[in-house]
Amino acid sequence: MTSQTKSEKDRVVIFDTTLRDGEQCPGATMTHEEKLEVAALLDEMGVDVIEAGFPIASEGDFAAVNEIARRAKNSVICGLSRASPKDIDRCAEAIKPAKRKRIHTFLSTSPVHMKYKLMKEPHEVYEMVIGQVTRARSHTDDVEWSAEDGTRTEHDFLCRCVEAAIKAGAGTINLPDTVGYSYPTEYADMFRDILHNVEGADRIILSTHCHNDLGLAVANSLAGVEGGARQVEVAINGIGERAGNAALEEIVMALKVRGDALPYHTGVETQHITRASRYVSAITGFPVQFNKAIVGKNAFAHESGIHQDGMLKDRGTYEIMSPETVGQGASNLVMGKHAGRAGFREKLRTLGYELGQNALNEAFQRFKDLADKKKHVFDDDIVALVDDALASGADRIQVKNLRVIAGTEGPQEAFLTVTIDGEEKSANATGDGPVDAVFNAIHKVAPHEAILRLFQVHAVTEGTDAQAQVSVRLEEDGRIATGQAADTDTLTASAKAYINALNNLTARKEKTDPGAIASGF
Repeated sequence: MTSQTKSEKDRVVIFDTTLRDGEQCPGATMTHEEKLEVAALLDEMGVDVIEAGFPIASEGDFAAVNEIARRAKNSVICGLSRASPKDIDRCAEAIKPAKRKRIHTFLSTSPVHMKYKLMKEPHEVYEMVIGQVTRARSHTDDVEWSAEDGTRTEHDFLCRCVEAAIKAGAGTINLPDTVGYSYPTEYADMFRDILHNVEGADRIILSTHCHNDLGLAVANSLAGVEGGARQVEVAINGIGERAGNAALEEIVMALKVRGDALPYHTGVETQHITRASRYVSAITGFPVQFNKAIVGKNAFAHESGIHQDGMLKDRGTYEIMSPETVGQGASNLVMGKHAGRAGFREKLRTLGYELGQNALNEAFQRFKDLADKKKHVFDDDIVALVDDALASGADRIQVKNLRVIAGTEGPQEAFLTVTIDGEEKSANATGDGPVDAVFNAIHKVAPHEAILRLFQVHAVTEGTDAQAQVSVRLEEDGRIATGQAADTDTLTASAKAYINALNNLTARKEKTDPGAIASGF
């Protein structure tokens, strides 16, 4: 489909909820500055609606939504609210500075949610729908209403609530598959049924919001579009509560590549996809699986001899899209210790990074240090060191020196020096293995009660001089935080990752409204 033949009725609105539903994923909480950076990336890449957060949840959420609203250039900035007037008013205040703003308000409609979560009768919920949309509409012309657990809602009641929301002034109606229970044909039929039976449904935009509990979030979302939905709610890398949300990159590229079967289009500039994916992965500490569609390390890798032969003759034999389309290039051995700053900056651009001068200087120095240790510096090595710099750049606690005694004869012992707000502290500790000794030494210099929930190591590239990339997840008082680090020394990477996670954990502010955090689709 050419640009000349694309019609507005076939345009799919991309609604990104990385900063709201994605951030509710355990361990994925972002700092204020990280949220602003993610929002700027989404705005730049052409995302139509950015759900910037849940303003009533905390002062931090409110401040982030408010600042994103001030800075946004093109995207509609959306805040989420429950049905209460207090929620809706707080949301309206947060998004007020935006050039284009939306209030997204929701209410549970399924029998199980109404009985056990809301503890209300259907007629009470129906009246609440009218009231919440009416109040939101008094603040802005752009209101979205969601029927939480819509796919498990009784048909007639869902139709009544949708019609009431439309009459009260909602311009977008979201029918979420909150628990990831639906399947494609069923989900598509739900939208067709709403369009056929609800007065006014053809004059507003219907939206999908699918969770991935059965691995069907993308399939269900695309089926919803075929059924008449013209907005899809997604998240970068598919992050979100439980098994996550429909992945932005998969939805957008499916619509782009399969225009023959899905004759719809979006406004997303796809060359920014990989950069956004890598940034979200770096700041959340959630690594992207190697075989993840579109943005995975192996998404455009070909090892089979038959595949390689076909690729050499014509890339179309085994690739349905080019890596350049999504901002992903092939790995090359082109960087060494003699590379200059300008060449390094250009390499970062090809890998999807645009760094400020200070961040560039730090990353370049890390690259030089790495080049002195490694014979060859691969693209993946550069990605790892930049992600490491992004993850740990603002840490209060930093590793200064680490020495470890290990081997078959114990005890294994770690000697550690860190800086905490610029002040040096040292400790030594023994452990059941060198990693345990390192973590025990950290506990001495920075006492805490966090429990280690995840310790994961993988080699960034091949060879004995490969960088180790370590992920650590800590939990304390119900709060979870993840840290990442990379180094050619596995124990150093382990120490840095643990301290990065500890910094993230202690930096987190507790939500002021536990009920708000538990809410979602």
